[in-house]
Amino acid sequence: MKTHGTLARSSACLVLCLLAAGCGGPSEEEKEDPVAPVACASENNPFADKVVSFLPGDSAGFGQDGYPTIVLGPPRGGGSGMGSLDVLSLGERGEIVLELTDIGVVDGPGVDLLVFENAFSNYAETAFVAVSEDGQTWREFPCDPTDGTHGYPGCAGVKHVFSTPDNGISPTDPSVAGGDGFDLSTLGVARARFIRIRDSGQNGYGFTSGGFDLDAVAVVNGSPLCEWK
Repeated sequence: MKTHGTLARSSACLVLCLLAAGCGGPSEEEKEDPVAPVACASENNPFADKVVSFLPGDSAGFGQDGYPTIVLGPPRGGGSGMGSLDVLSLGERGEIVLELTDIGVVDGPGVDLLVFENAFSNYAETAFVAVSEDGQTWREFPCDPTDGTHGYPGCAGVKHVFSTPDNGISPTDPSVAGGDGFDLSTLGVARARFIRIRDSGQNGYGFTSGGFDLDAVAVVNGSPLCEWK
């Protein structure tokens, strides 16, 4: 015959066993926190969806009243004679990291990614462009911001931007959109979902609109992230 103390201990053990079995605590499977897969979107947006980080340099400031949405979505180009005001100035050696959340860049025929600044006439403000699949390991496109004679090869911020939402010019067609094109095969990279843009430090600086002025980025060759393995 059990004593009162024995019954109390047995009841306590029973409660602990029930809790361990799942009546109040997570199982080993539940303790795991796997990364949730990216859900397929009904429409794939070929533009940057999110700003991961922004480190402004000296003389930055222009466009920050519209930040971060000012660098998300499509470009708003001003053509060859006028630079767009829908931009964010990075400042001297300023840096911004953008993320694509529904469609990523993949290596396809020709240009895979377009970066839009507000270059006009013969005035260019250059930047280095890098890409990453995980946001940790980066590959940067070669860029010579001192070689104006040859059009600052490999840099962003050189070519005029012709596409804007109301003029019918496709922002993902390198032959008409304007902007500076980048081919992942140049780096031996198959795909990317993060884009880093860094002012070259070789531009004009002063007031709050110094350096590279980012308008937008656009995926030319891409695939839905929900299909990535």
